[in-house]
Amino acid sequence: MESSKISAAAFADTKQHYEILDGLRGVAAVTVVCFHLFEAFATSHIDQRINHGYLAVDFFFILSGFVVGYAYDDRWQRMSAWEFLKRRFIRLHPLVVLGALIGAAVFYFQGCPV
Repeated sequence: MESSKISAAAFADTKQHYEILDGLRGVAAVTVVCFHLFEAFATSHIDQRINHGYLAVDFFFILSGFVVGYAYDDRWQRMSAWEFLKRRFIRLHPLVVLGALIGAAVFYFQGCPV
């Protein structure tokens, strides 16, 4: 029985990867997290450290839409909508479950009497 050898180059991405877009998405995500953390300690919009930080959500989603559209641009003709949704679900759902578990644990152990 002969094993077939496939070159690693066959799996290489043919599209250019824009690291700057990943970095900008990361900055937007951190900005939203910081906005929510500072919001808990602000008494009004005047002493909010990151005013309008919520706009980073829009920026994040615009960039994400471009990145996903660019990544799947050459596959739309040969991929069904169900295949696309299945790929996105498999990629994103484990982190959604992990985030829900972490959030539930923090909520449970935060010591709130309610």
